[in-house]
Amino acid sequence: MSSVLILGAGLVAGPLVRYLLDVKGFRVTVATRTVDKAERLVGGAKNGTAVALDVEDEAALEALVAKHDLSISLLPYAHHPLVARLCVRHGKHMVTTSYVKDAMRAQDAAARSAGVILLNEIGVDPGIDHMSAMQIIHRIRDEGGTLVGFTSNTGGLPAPDANTNPMGYKFSWAPRGVVMAGKNPARYLKDGQTIDIPGPELFAHHWPCPIVGFGELEVYPNRDSLPYIESYGIPTVKSMFRGTLRYPGWCNTLKAIVDLGILDETPRTDLGGLTFAQWTGRLLGMKAPATPSDLAAHLGLAVSAKPVTDLVWLGLLSSEPLPQGAATYLDVLAQRMLSKMQYAPSERDMLVMQHEFVVRRADRLERIFSTMVDYGIPHGDTSMSRLVGLPAAVAARMILQGEIRLTGVQVPMVREVYEPVLAELATMGVRFAETTSVA
Repeated sequence: MSSVLILGAGLVAGPLVRYLLDVKGFRVTVATRTVDKAERLVGGAKNGTAVALDVEDEAALEALVAKHDLSISLLPYAHHPLVARLCVRHGKHMVTTSYVKDAMRAQDAAARSAGVILLNEIGVDPGIDHMSAMQIIHRIRDEGGTLVGFTSNTGGLPAPDANTNPMGYKFSWAPRGVVMAGKNPARYLKDGQTIDIPGPELFAHHWPCPIVGFGELEVYPNRDSLPYIESYGIPTVKSMFRGTLRYPGWCNTLKAIVDLGILDETPRTDLGGLTFAQWTGRLLGMKAPATPSDLAAHLGLAVSAKPVTDLVWLGLLSSEPLPQGAATYLDVLAQRMLSKMQYAPSERDMLVMQHEFVVRRADRLERIFSTMVDYGIPHGDTSMSRLVGLPAAVAARMILQGEIRLTGVQVPMVREVYEPVLAELATMGVRFAETTSVA
C-alpha cells in the first residue's frame, strides 16, 4: 500500500484529497494545525487519517514525512524547502503547486542522489499553463515550425451568472494577494523590444483580450515574462507575454486604488474611530470626510467614471467605521473587499486560460489559439480548487505507481509529466479547444 502525506487543508485541498482517497491501495494522511479541517476532508474514508501538526515543530513534521512514501505540501511556499530536505533525507518523493525558488532548486543534486522527485509548479498557474503550452510548443517543433510569438493569459473570475457586483470580481479567500499585484513590476517582449513597467504603473497597462468562444476580457502583464523564453526553450520568439485576465474595468479601478496610496503596508496606530469617508478624506489630503466629487477631482475623473462609482459602491466614502483590527491601509481595503465581494454558496467561479502561438511555417505565418474555460460547481468545488488540486493529485498518483520516474527538482514542462497528466485531466473535463488561422 502506498502512503501519501498532505500538508495543509486549505481551500484547494478538497478535490486533491478526495481523488487520492479514491485510489485503490492508497493510504492518505491530512496534517494541519486545525485538525477538524483535516477531519472534514477525510470524512469517513477508511484509508484516510487526520492529524494535528504545527509545521514549526520540525521533529513532528519529520516523523510524518518519514512514515509516508510521498508528501504533498500545500503549505505557504516558505515551508517547502524544509519539507523537501526532509523528503530527501528519508528517500521520499514530494509534490507542490508552488513556483520553484532558489532554496528548492539547490536540492536538485541531493534529490537525484536519493532517487526521489521534488515536483513543483503542478497546479493551474503554475501548472496547467506550463503543461498545455509545452504540449503545443513541442508539437510545433516536431512539425518543423518556428515559434515567433507566444502569449499566455490566465484569470480566475466569477462565472458570468455570478458576476453580480460592479467590480467584476469576487474572492473565495483573502484578497490581499490579488490586490498586492498592484505593487509588482512587469516585463515582457513585444516585437523584439523589452517592455518594462514599474509596479505603480502596472494597472495603467491593459488592453482588451478576446477569449475564443467566450467574449472579451481585459488583460494586464503578469510579472516578468522573459525567463519563460529559456524555461520553455523558445529562443526564436520576438514576442513573449504572460498576462492576468479580468473583466473590463478592473484595471482602471485598481489603478485608482494604487494612486490613492491604499496599498500602503505601513503600520498605523491612528485608524481607530475613523469612518471610511474620513479615512478616504485623509488619503486625499483633506480634514473633512470625502465625497464622490472630492474623489473624482483628486483622480482627475468624472464623478460618473467607473473607478469612482466602484469605490463608492465598495463603501470607501461611507459613514461606516473602519474594520476593527486593520493595522495598515492595505488591511482596510482587504477586509472591506472580503466583506463586499464574496461568493454566495450557490454561485460558481470560472477559470479562463488562453495561449496564442504565432508560428512560421514553410509557406505561411500561422496563429494558434488554445483556450480553456472551466466552471466551478454551485454548492460544490470551485474551479480554482479543482484546477490547482487535481494536477497535483494526478501527478502524485503517477509517481507512486511508477508512471513518472524522473528524479531531482522538476517542473511539468517535460513530456514525461505533461502528457499523462493532461490526458487524465481531459477525462475529468479539463481540456483545451484549439483554433488555427493564417496570421
